[in-house]
Amino acid sequence: MQQHGDDYMGYKMYQLIKALYPICRSITGNGVRESLKIIQQIIPINIFEVPSGTKVFDWTVPKEWNIRDAFIMNEAGIKVIDFQKSNLHVVGYSTPVDKYVSLEELQAHLYSIEDMPDAIPYVTSYYSERWGFCLTQNKRNQLQDGKYQVVIDSNLMDGSLTYGEIIIAGSLEKEIFLSTYICHPSMANNELSGPAVTTLLVDWLLKEKRKYTYRIVFIPETIGSLTYLSKNLETMKRNIIAGFNVTCVGDNRAYSFMPSRYGNTLADKVALNIMKHRCPSFNKYSFLQRGSDERQYCSPGADLPVVSIMRSKYGEYPEYHTSLDNMEFITPEALYDSYALLRSCIEAIENNAKYKVACIGEPQLGKRGLYPNLSTKESGYMVRDMMNFLTYADGTNDLIDISNIIGIPIEALLPIIEKLAANNLIECVD
Repeated sequence: MQQHGDDYMGYKMYQLIKALYPICRSITGNGVRESLKIIQQIIPINIFEVPSGTKVFDWTVPKEWNIRDAFIMNEAGIKVIDFQKSNLHVVGYSTPVDKYVSLEELQAHLYSIEDMPDAIPYVTSYYSERWGFCLTQNKRNQLQDGKYQVVIDSNLMDGSLTYGEIIIAGSLEKEIFLSTYICHPSMANNELSGPAVTTLLVDWLLKEKRKYTYRIVFIPETIGSLTYLSKNLETMKRNIIAGFNVTCVGDNRAYSFMPSRYGNTLADKVALNIMKHRCPSFNKYSFLQRGSDERQYCSPGADLPVVSIMRSKYGEYPEYHTSLDNMEFITPEALYDSYALLRSCIEAIENNAKYKVACIGEPQLGKRGLYPNLSTKESGYMVRDMMNFLTYADGTNDLIDISNIIGIPIEALLPIIEKLAANNLIECVD
């Protein structure tokens, strides 16, 4: 899908991920603020703070968590686990600790994956206070009996939850919604591919006037989407016509699609159309297999038309939520490919309309210069596509419907529509 001259776009997204990768993020804290400020250097997002203790539907914004350092040191003074080498080494939201423990006591606070001996797992405990360390199974197997100093220099305090938002006004109040999360530590695909691709989509959207208004958010997953909904649900329900949750879009494996709750929204319709033509071997999941912020956006009472377009689906690829989801797991080419696919979805919605042919029977294309005076295989295809479009332009089918019926990509129909409209052979009936 990637075309000549677009290598720079993929490289730019990859470099943004590279800049964000070392930062330790969680659902609150300075890591989120630092990450959003880096993104703010590229696109003009607004950054908001919501105080700890704020009620958001059935949830409460938690205390803010920040961490400065953490390690486990053996009796020889060697740091066997060092937060400075990987911020995945500490269980997210760990309470502060500074004490000596036996190996037996330490084991109760260690997390590893037996069948992935070289991977550091990502583990969190947001809403139950505890402390812990994550390490590879190989490293865990090497620990010897003795005393260990365990230090986690962190703090939990009343602070705030931080998120970023930008609203790009269009000709209409009706909105297209993009949501991505920014709340995990160093994982490239699961955490950072979404914000990077979304950032470049915003940069593109800002370059010219759009028909629809665009609402884009960079939020902590789950508690962030709930918080945002609690502040904006009425407006979102009134205006949003389609939305995309952008996550796990940086690896080179097959695409995945997560529908809305009933799979019958404009977002479902356009995503399935675009993916059918651009990546027909994609994996389609059931909403019963949901796991990201579509859970909140599509929940009863919210009922927003939001879907997720991914490469490898969260929870389905071996590297997910481990240190193996690193900079080597993603590629600039895959990032650009995902960007281009989502951009095609947006362009399809921008151009979507119902059309009606302006005459009864087949129009005479030749006298309008629309029928080739030299018949070739290629010209035959062009006329066939034009006639098929006109056949179903009856005022009841929109552009996506017609594309689905005649099997021609939307982007290939746009120049046909332009020619037909210029010759007054169709009219828009929206």
